[in-house]
Amino acid sequence: MKRILTLALCCVPIVGCATTPGLDPQGAVATSYSSLPAPTIDDRYGNLPISTVGPFDILDLTVFDLPELDLDLVVDANGDIAIPLVGTVNTTGLTRVEVENAIRTRLRRYVTDPQVALNVKERTSQTVTVDGQVRNPGVFQIRSDMTLMRAVATANGTTNDANLQQVAIFRTVDNQRLAALYNLGAIRRGTYEDPTVYPGDIIVVGDTPRTRLLRDLGPILTTPLILLLQTL
Repeated sequence: MKRILTLALCCVPIVGCATTPGLDPQGAVATSYSSLPAPTIDDRYGNLPISTVGPFDILDLTVFDLPELDLDLVVDANGDIAIPLVGTVNTTGLTRVEVENAIRTRLRRYVTDPQVALNVKERTSQTVTVDGQVRNPGVFQIRSDMTLMRAVATANGTTNDANLQQVAIFRTVDNQRLAALYNLGAIRRGTYEDPTVYPGDIIVVGDTPRTRLLRDLGPILTTPLILLLQTL
């Protein structure tokens, strides 16, 4: 790790770091970022099927000749939508087209050939993964204004033996895999800002194989360490 650190400190900005001769291809190199950049729209949605329906998505429903069913629908936390005449439809694991077909099938009780159009008006169903030394690791739904401390709290907080000096956020930005190493105790003391967490982030708390890859690359007492990962 010491050899990697020496090379990392000599190759800022990151454009040259990724191809530095002799750099361990499984290592990580320091970047010129002072904070972890936000993901782009392509980063957040590029690998997801745009038709997928999830909790808190806003759907636009139109049914020809039934204006009372021209509605904006909000999917609840359980994946359900409630529609007059149709009843409750659970969207869990269904695409937009599959939900549309389910609505059409139920409407056949009232209309011979219902013409149904369903569109995802706004995608707000997004998740983060919280792993490591937390009480309830898992994948959690998030909305706006999520921060690292709030994400950890969503996982019922850290375990009693958690290493708060090794808390990493893994994120893809412009198709580059980045990691930021934080000291959660320092954030709690107000030493530096509680960073924003975005959908798709992976948060790893404490002494784990993933954070061990990063921990020797530099101090994180007064600022986070932002790293470009050669491999994940």
